[in-house]
Amino acid sequence: MVTRQPPAWFEPLLTRVRAARAVDFTRIPTPDEGGRPAAVLILLAEGEQGPDVLIMQRSATLRNHAGQPAFPGGAVEPADADLTATALREANEEVGLDPASVTVLAQLPTLWIPVTDFLVTPVLAWWHAPHPVGAHDPGEVAHVARLPLAELADPDHRLRVRHSSGWIGPAFQSRGMLVWGFTAGVLSTLLELGGWARPWPTDRIEALPIPAATLSGTTDVPSVG
Repeated sequence: MVTRQPPAWFEPLLTRVRAARAVDFTRIPTPDEGGRPAAVLILLAEGEQGPDVLIMQRSATLRNHAGQPAFPGGAVEPADADLTATALREANEEVGLDPASVTVLAQLPTLWIPVTDFLVTPVLAWWHAPHPVGAHDPGEVAHVARLPLAELADPDHRLRVRHSSGWIGPAFQSRGMLVWGFTAGVLSTLLELGGWARPWPTDRIEALPIPAATLSGTTDVPSVG
């Protein structure tokens, strides 16, 4: 892969991510043993409206995580050389991302998702050569979008959502997507670490729509395959 220097706006995030701990992202402690390894790709690029992040929306026909926005990613397979390889392979399979267009910069702390027993490692990357991407497998991915970080940080686009179980977590409304769960939790922390976060109405709490509320899990659930 070609290595490129990320832009200046990336540096505050990159510096702080290197010192980040799992507790900065989730209330759930990561176990020392067990769990199924997985990885997701947090792909940041320079868009028309400044820095943005690649998010895909799962197909509504999936058995798990139907219709839920997520980072590209999935479970580690035996042929994967490492977690970075897992994240890039999944992004290629799901949205057609060319791994050569990506410069991987860091791995975030591994986060445990107890309801699925996945140990998910987010891989942070700079998309130095953006190109068209889309739903490679419509049966799995319904939509792909680049969401501007400034739009996600806009207080008008931020809220908290309540699951039918009583769980409450951060969420974003952007480009017709309601981003919540694992993805929203990670994005919320990254906005803080990168210096993009703005004060927002944390007392704005809405119930998850019925399709989202029936998704598996009641805590920070990742959309991993």
